[in-house]
Amino acid sequence: MEDQVFQNRVDLSGLSKAVGDIKQELNKFIVGQDDMIRLLVTAVLSDGHVLIEGVPGVAKTLTAKLIARTMSVNFSRIQFTPDLMPSDVIGTSIYNMKSGDFEFRRGPLFSNIVLIDEINRAPAKTQSALFEAMEERQITVDGTTHQLTAPFIVLATQNPIEQEGTYRLPEAQLDRFLFKIEVDYPSLENEAKIIADFHQRVNTIDISSIKAVLSANEISEYRKKVRAIHIDPNLMNYIAQVVNQTRNNSSIYLGASPRASLNILTSAKATAAMNGRDFVTPEDIKYVALPVLKHRVILTPEKEMEGVTASEIIAQIIEKIEIPR
Repeated sequence: MEDQVFQNRVDLSGLSKAVGDIKQELNKFIVGQDDMIRLLVTAVLSDGHVLIEGVPGVAKTLTAKLIARTMSVNFSRIQFTPDLMPSDVIGTSIYNMKSGDFEFRRGPLFSNIVLIDEINRAPAKTQSALFEAMEERQITVDGTTHQLTAPFIVLATQNPIEQEGTYRLPEAQLDRFLFKIEVDYPSLENEAKIIADFHQRVNTIDISSIKAVLSANEISEYRKKVRAIHIDPNLMNYIAQVVNQTRNNSSIYLGASPRASLNILTSAKATAAMNGRDFVTPEDIKYVALPVLKHRVILTPEKEMEGVTASEIIAQIIEKIEIPR
C-alpha cells in the first residue's frame, strides 16, 4: 500500500501528455534531433536557458522557433551582430513631445521565449545587457526595474567553427545557461529521410501549422510538479560529488559552480517527470550532468593542446564516482 501511495504522490499524466504532444509537433519538421528536443523541453520545465552550438544547417534556429510555437507565449528573435547596442536588446527611453516626459519603449528581450541567433557575435557591452534578465528575470533601465513576465527563457545559438567577427562569451554568462546542447550532423539514414521529406513537400516549411500545446499557466503548473519530484539524500550527495570532482581534477583549470549542482538537481527532476516518474534515479542525473557541466569548466592549457574535450573529462569523472543504490 505504501508503494502505491509513493507512486501516485505527484500526478504527472498531464505533463507526460504535453511532452508527447510537443515531440509529435516538432517531429513534423525535425528529423534525427531527438536529444536536442528532449533537452529543450527539459529546460522549459526546469526554467532554464539553453545555449545551442552547432555548424550552420543542422536546424538549431528552426528547432528553437518550433518549440516556441508549441507554447501559447510571446516569442521574439534577436540576430546578434558586432554593432548591436544594449538599447537594441532591452529598449530605450524616448522623449514624448506631447507629454513632455520620457517614455520607455521595450526591446525584444521583453518576451517569454527569446531566440538569440549567433550570440557570440555581439560585444561584451551588449552581452552584459542580458545578465540581469537571464539571472533575475528583470531589466533595469534609467533606475527603473521592469519585471519580465514568466516564463522567460533564452535560447541562444552559436557556430563553433567560425571565429572571425565573434567574441568569446564571458564565463559568468555561460554559467547562466542551464544546458549547452551540441548539435551534430544527422546520421546517413536521417539525412536520407530529410532529403526524402524535402522532396515530397510541395511548399516550404509552414511553421504556422505547429499547434500550441502549452499555455503559460500550464508551464507554471508543471514546473511546480517538477519541484515536488522526490530525490533521495544519497543522490543529492552524488550530485555534490560529481560537481566537486570538477574542482579537484588535474585536467580542469576551472571547475563548476554551486549553480551547476542546483541545475543538475532541477533538470534531473524534470527528466524524471518526463519519464513518468515522481522520483529521481541515478540515470536521470547522469543524463543531464554532461549538458549542465561541459560549458562551465575550463581545461588546463596542456589538455587543450592535446585535443581533449571537456565532455570527455566530465564523462570520466561521472564514470569513476560510485553510483548510490
